[in-house]
Amino acid sequence: MKSGAGRLFAALLVLGLWFAAPAAVWAGPVDWQEVEASPEGRQWWDSGSLRFDREGRLSVLSRFQPAAAPDAAEDDRAPVGQLYVMQLDCDEELYRDTSVNGLPRWGATWEAAAGDNLTIRVLHAACAAARLSQESDATA
Repeated sequence: MKSGAGRLFAALLVLGLWFAAPAAVWAGPVDWQEVEASPEGRQWWDSGSLRFDREGRLSVLSRFQPAAAPDAAEDDRAPVGQLYVMQLDCDEELYRDTSVNGLPRWGATWEAAAGDNLTIRVLHAACAAARLSQESDATA
């Protein structure tokens, strides 16, 4: 009897994990758009990830790669980057990182994008693309 219950539990566990793995397994290809680099590094945003929430704020997947150290050898590997899910307030030019490398940041505070060259470039590019997409959807 115990082995039958164990098999049933294992099957249900596998089935549950199969359906619970949405983002990494079911996600489509990303369409990275690079913004102009800065001395701090390089940043991209995924045009396929643009979504508006109920309050009209935009979310976007972003990838940041810090610049190599000035004294690094040319054949050194580039520094490892990070993935962010950013929430953007396009009208106020504010942002907050709601997830970093897949880990949620509960209660992330809004920050002005103006002080960060890469973030303001991502905000401007992503907001412009989202607005253009909204306009084309409205006319279709």
